[in-house]
Amino acid sequence: MKITFMGAGSTIFARNVIGDCMCSEALRDSEFALYDIDAKRLEESKIILEAINKNTNESRATITTFLGKENRKDALRGASFVVNAIQVGGYDPCTITDFEIPKKYGLNQTIADTLGIGGIMRALRTIPVMKEFADDIEEVCPDAWFLNYTNPMAILTGYMQRYTKVKTIGLCHSVQVCAKAILDGVGMSDKLEGHSELIAGINHMAWLLEIKDKDGNDLYPEIKKRAKEKNANEKHHDMVRFDYIDRLGYYCTESSEHNAEYNPFYIKSKYPEMIDEFNIPLDEYPRRCVNQIEGWEKERDNILANGEVTHTRSHEYASYIMEAIVTNKPYTIGGNVINNGLIDNLPAEACVEVPCLITSAGIQPCKVGPLPLQLAAMNSSNIYPQLLTIEAAATLEKKYIYQAAMMDPHTAAELNIKDIYAMVDELLEAHKDWLPEYR
Repeated sequence: MKITFMGAGSTIFARNVIGDCMCSEALRDSEFALYDIDAKRLEESKIILEAINKNTNESRATITTFLGKENRKDALRGASFVVNAIQVGGYDPCTITDFEIPKKYGLNQTIADTLGIGGIMRALRTIPVMKEFADDIEEVCPDAWFLNYTNPMAILTGYMQRYTKVKTIGLCHSVQVCAKAILDGVGMSDKLEGHSELIAGINHMAWLLEIKDKDGNDLYPEIKKRAKEKNANEKHHDMVRFDYIDRLGYYCTESSEHNAEYNPFYIKSKYPEMIDEFNIPLDEYPRRCVNQIEGWEKERDNILANGEVTHTRSHEYASYIMEAIVTNKPYTIGGNVINNGLIDNLPAEACVEVPCLITSAGIQPCKVGPLPLQLAAMNSSNIYPQLLTIEAAATLEKKYIYQAAMMDPHTAAELNIKDIYAMVDELLEAHKDWLPEYR
């Protein structure tokens, strides 16, 4: 069996996903095809994965590398699974640009990889590359499953599911750790073992609709009480999501630094004191990128110096999905799929995050029903900018980019229409080398 990793120069993530596969009896004898456009990072990933293969997997896997567009079809040819973890334009210059130009207009961001003008621009840079991937997959491995980890998740996955023939599922880390985050955060970690939960919504804003202990007791009343007390009495890293619990009644999947910019409520130039009040880390993603780059260089040097790297299977969904499809041993995930009535009060064409059952028959999303009205409203405020961004990429009409930015809740709360247009124009010019021509 062949498993292809697109963006294999993302070494830490490639190590986790492929290392996980090497820990699965059903997957460990596979060919792992590594694809990237960066020769140095690709070679580093190969060295590290070969060490894992030797030290953890008795050298049972085959590792091959493919560099550049001219070798992309060969990387994909015959693959059963394709894992996607690319970042088009990288930290420098594109991520820096996505933060610095909006700042000139008075628009501050924290992460800018999911929604907001940063998320919109990242999507517009990435969709053309993913369309090329889709064309190749349809030609050389049409039955492959495409496991997308690249952000903005809902926009990219939604595009692939609506505008290509590739079997696509969107995967995010935040669903697996949501219950643990809130129970740890309010001092109820003892309730985690044997708990049950229901999570649904959209990527990075899926809602913990139910959480019960092993005996079936509802944990939300105590969670709500403790979360409100904690926000009132101490500064901590999760204050926005704790405020969601108080004002909306529910906790959501992705971190407070993400959710601070998905709405018009917390990052307000008119009320700068709220940044400190809710402990919001502006410019967090650029800071994180710098730290990750420095940290990786140190870790790489240590690994390459002794070659003793091993791997323990992580909680990432990818290997478990592949295993379930190959062995027909059922597995349940929180996956990103087209709605089509799964959540009654969200648009049919939206990409939603819901429970999905995985078997040899593929991926079967589960119907959730309607969300509480306030949660559907929050999700919808994000969904329509997502859909407009997809429309822009599919039609190459610039008007949809302007409209996506106009409808973004944080952007609209801070800027007037004239400045939104000017900001979009400046970003399109700055990113023109990564974009098709819009009309």
